[in-house]
Amino acid sequence: MENNETECACALGKEFGYEPRTALALVETLGSAAAVFDRPLKERDALLGPWSKYSGMLTDALLESTAAELGELEKQGCRYIPLSDPSFPEALRECEDPPAGLWYKSASSPEEIFGKRPAIAIVGTRDMSPYGKEWCTRIVCALSQAPVKPVIVSGLAFGVDITAHMAALGYGLPTIAVLPNGIETVYPKAHGVAAAKIASAPGSALVTDYPPGTGPVAFTFLRRNRIIAALSRATILIESRKHGGGLITARLAAGYGREVFALPGRLDDLRSEGCNIIIREKTAEPIAGLSEVGEQLGLGKYNLRKTASFMEKVRSVCEGLGEERRRKLCLVAEAVKKSRGITVDELCETLGLPYSEVSGCVLTLESDSLITTDLLGRCSV
Repeated sequence: MENNETECACALGKEFGYEPRTALALVETLGSAAAVFDRPLKERDALLGPWSKYSGMLTDALLESTAAELGELEKQGCRYIPLSDPSFPEALRECEDPPAGLWYKSASSPEEIFGKRPAIAIVGTRDMSPYGKEWCTRIVCALSQAPVKPVIVSGLAFGVDITAHMAALGYGLPTIAVLPNGIETVYPKAHGVAAAKIASAPGSALVTDYPPGTGPVAFTFLRRNRIIAALSRATILIESRKHGGGLITARLAAGYGREVFALPGRLDDLRSEGCNIIIREKTAEPIAGLSEVGEQLGLGKYNLRKTASFMEKVRSVCEGLGEERRRKLCLVAEAVKKSRGITVDELCETLGLPYSEVSGCVLTLESDSLITTDLLGRCSV
């Protein structure tokens, strides 16, 4: 019986999960993954060399267990696409170190996920500032209005990653989350609901090149970052410390010959240090402004739609409220707009209002999605 190419490629990926170059070398030598398992076990071992630690492991039992695992994961919406498949993402295929294949979980076909739109990576620190969150969201909003609609790629981590994914879905863009672990689990677990939304959104997907059963450890994140950088036409670094993972991804993207952009930040802000470094050394172009960002990324020329100003939205929420309540809501809103990251205690001190009244106004503005507060109680538009 003729071996199935996808099952054979997946078996190689399972066995050489941490050394994909070995799997790629076997496929390149014989022309296909199926050709490896078409040979007797002794010949398979001979291909690996006499002292290989994998000797005796490319068995028919491996192929059978892989086929069974594929069947079970397919019931969960997970699929495997080998490098030899025509629908494998071309951006990855052209790299000198492509993965042997990709696992993906999605409601869409690989052609719709990888073939229809330019991919833009948005990455950065987990320790995101209100400034970073605001501009990450505004950049995604601006990209959603471009003539050519991109797919937003990131790593599902806390901070910049999850903000970019959720903003993409909120503004009608597909998004790809590249995982540092096997496709059957989500890391971090706190983003399980977000991952389910991504997997079910049209054109969106969860993606990994690691075999099932792989857990997130330090070195799996580096290869995850390589996939993000290689999969994308351009990478935008929102915020990063000088040794942050986002900065590593941006440098990897530059090494792949991709365009790199960075959001400039304050010189004394450690979370912007990485962005300022790669702008200064000309590895990245600075984000010039929302009206130019789509054109900078090659998505076409356009004018951003004019939307109601923040204070106009606040006043519309205040309709029907008493005059004194409207006045205090507007005072709090103006103060938050002026001082990004201000806390409720600081608002009380600035405005000379009691805590109960200020916290009530903050809650009202937050419930109407006009401002956000983080875990430290910092308020931002």
